[in-house]
Amino acid sequence: MLELKLLSKKFGSNFAVQNINLLIKDGEFFSLLGPSGCGKTTLLRMLGGFEKPTCGEIWQEGVRIDQLPPNERHFNIVFQRYALFPHLNVWENVAFGLRMKKVPKAETQSRVKETLDLVKMEEYADRSIETLSGGQQQRVALARALVNRPKVLLLDEPLSALDLKLRQQMQVELLALQRRLKHTFIFVTHDQEEALTLSDRVAVMNQGVVEQVGTPQEIYEYPKTLFVSKFIGSINSFSGEVKECTQDVLTVNGFFKRPIQVKPTRDGLRPLHQFHHGAQVHILVRPEKLKLLKSQPGPEQNSLEGSIKEVLYQGAITHFFVQPKDTNFPPVVASQPNSALTAKKGFSTGDRIYLAWSPEDCLAIEKETNNATQS
Repeated sequence: MLELKLLSKKFGSNFAVQNINLLIKDGEFFSLLGPSGCGKTTLLRMLGGFEKPTCGEIWQEGVRIDQLPPNERHFNIVFQRYALFPHLNVWENVAFGLRMKKVPKAETQSRVKETLDLVKMEEYADRSIETLSGGQQQRVALARALVNRPKVLLLDEPLSALDLKLRQQMQVELLALQRRLKHTFIFVTHDQEEALTLSDRVAVMNQGVVEQVGTPQEIYEYPKTLFVSKFIGSINSFSGEVKECTQDVLTVNGFFKRPIQVKPTRDGLRPLHQFHHGAQVHILVRPEKLKLLKSQPGPEQNSLEGSIKEVLYQGAITHFFVQPKDTNFPPVVASQPNSALTAKKGFSTGDRIYLAWSPEDCLAIEKETNNATQS
């Protein structure tokens, strides 16, 4: 559907976006994810024709489009603040684009009705925009874009102005809408959970470049850089030096008494052959992979000893901040689901405990380059 080739945008002497290469599939829900200022909105605006690339190319279905004005691209955009016309009612807002294109009246009537029904706003057709809730205004903005039947819908953080409950509801509705229409959606967000929830694939951006592209599971379970690992959810990072490396196990000496062992996963997506003896690495492990134990586990498990410094209860999950014994290492975070079993164990602040995790549940990234080296 879309191919971006070495796409760059420069403002003054600074690159907002640099050398982006992407392939986006037909009917895909594709997200551009990254912190503020990483270039994701600039990239979206270049796709829509609102910013001209400094260099590079944009191809759509085999046709180069980066020199075309916005009205000659088969795209529509939903802005962060919706940009609805307050002096027009819902029906008139949705019909506006069709009227500008001089679509016949009967067809306009039919398409507006069909699209309002699609976003569950047909009964609000005569309402003033100012009387609508944030979620209803978001639906009208979607309808105004979809009524033009775009091949690609660009969405620039369209849910960011909504409260948490409504945002979660709209995520479900937006995904259902995309699955029903089978259109290509390109979605800009800084919210990691939102990107993981909605996307078929995610491009994680940092300082104008794409650090990794993959499915939500690939991005979360197999981050290729230290930035991606820390930006997507929470993660614990331990520094160390490779003591031994075989196809079956990577042994790393670090801050703790026991060496840390890393093993490849069963799916083969974390091979160990990239590492060599003496390499400096980051060992990464997600908080939910850590188990709290009252006694030291066997050698088949990685472990460290420490004391609980803080306990944060968050409903379904409790986060434990554990200070490793005899080191100045920052606290390690372990996240445990709350259940009758965890309540019975009764871990609390000040307890001396062990943290344990499986060698298959951690990964290694080479320290010097922070490149795409996975365990």
